Amino acid sequence: MFEKIVIANRGEIALRILRACRELGIKTVAIHSTADRNLKHVRLADESVCIGPPPSAESYLNIPAVVSAAEVTDAQAIHPGYGFLSENADFAERVEQSGFVFIGPRAETIRIMGDKVSAIKTMKAAGVPCVPGSDGTLGDVDEENLRIAKEIGYPIIIKASGGGGGRGMRVVHSEAALLSSISLTRSEAQGAFGNPAVYMEKFLENPRHIEIQVLADQHGNAIYLGERDCSLQRRHQKVVEESPAPGITEEMRNAIGKRCVDACLAVGYLGAGTFEFLYEDGHFYFIEMNTRVQVEHPVTEMVTGVDIVKEQIRIAAGEPMTFKQKDIVLRGHSIECRLNAENARTFVPCAGTIHQFHAPGGPGVRVDSHIYNGYVVPPFYDSMIGKLIVHAENRAAACARMASVLSEVVIEGIDTNIPLHQDIFRDAGFLAGGVNIHYLEKKLSLHKAPK
Repeated sequence: MFEKIVIANRGEIALRILRACRELGIKTVAIHSTADRNLKHVRLADESVCIGPPPSAESYLNIPAVVSAAEVTDAQAIHPGYGFLSENADFAERVEQSGFVFIGPRAETIRIMGDKVSAIKTMKAAGVPCVPGSDGTLGDVDEENLRIAKEIGYPIIIKASGGGGGRGMRVVHSEAALLSSISLTRSEAQGAFGNPAVYMEKFLENPRHIEIQVLADQHGNAIYLGERDCSLQRRHQKVVEESPAPGITEEMRNAIGKRCVDACLAVGYLGAGTFEFLYEDGHFYFIEMNTRVQVEHPVTEMVTGVDIVKEQIRIAAGEPMTFKQKDIVLRGHSIECRLNAENARTFVPCAGTIHQFHAPGGPGVRVDSHIYNGYVVPPFYDSMIGKLIVHAENRAAACARMASVLSEVVIEGIDTNIPLHQDIFRDAGFLAGGVNIHYLEKKLSLHKAPK
């Protein structure tokens, strides 16, 4: 096992990694920008290294600075968390070349799965169901692109091959709008990702977003940890996540889970990963794979009893997983709400000082957050300041527990999206279960509509 790990992230996930390291008896190095010297995990880590000024490009995305932090502290491994450099194949490669262990998949795997077109080709070859599409990037021949779209059937969606985070996507409803949409998406993709390649898929009108969590080690073992429903989204960003997904039977779960495991073994996957699917009319369609720990991993931990971050570290250290597939049993229901420092109606981010913070508690309640009384939320990073997670014997009980938790939590001094979550857990459609990915956007647009 490692003696010392660099935590190459910030906020709640950095604190989550630190806690896992402490339980495994591993010393920690917290890297931070000048804006983050008072982060909770920086205060708790065995060592800390300032790697640059507040802008991410000059600190958390600065590969030489992150690797240097490992060098000067004599660490053995680097855990990237999520976001920032977590799915950067060049970073993973640089870490390994510098003599450290990257806690995640191999660089070549990240590269394959990071490009949506190559990921889809790889999954199709491994037998994972995919959305009908162009089977590759679109060329410059207009007639051919029109033919492909007609064959797929409108509406279709144009996606950036190197995209992510909900950017680089455009829905096309008619042949007349196709060519201009391809051109616009290419320009956006080049600007946002430095890669103008785009591809085409059938646009599913009312799908749900369901994902499968997997773990794979260096000893030929791979398992799936059930599924999560992440359909409640705003601008392609998840707001509420839960496990198990309403309406997914054990038979369906096992069938798609086995295909994901087979795909992991086929590509030699290593560590934690998530297969993301659109689900409609009883069918799963692969859209992408996240080669890192997910924000919503706690709901899977709550229903399976598996500590995903600890397993990541064990796998990276060359140890076999502590679980076999037969050990994975889903118990009860878990729900997570993402807490953001933003106005609940306008969604404008809100930096500032937290004057009062009271965390909720009680049976089946978990709070993953780095905030505390007096903490200053900086304006430089993602607005997420924590996650509220509950677990109960069934979904109805979990919803009731979350409603109680949301009435108890106190965060004063900044705006948060708690009122939005409170509204969600009073919503009859959401409480019934199984809403699609457009549900929250439609709900919010109705609130804004003139009376």
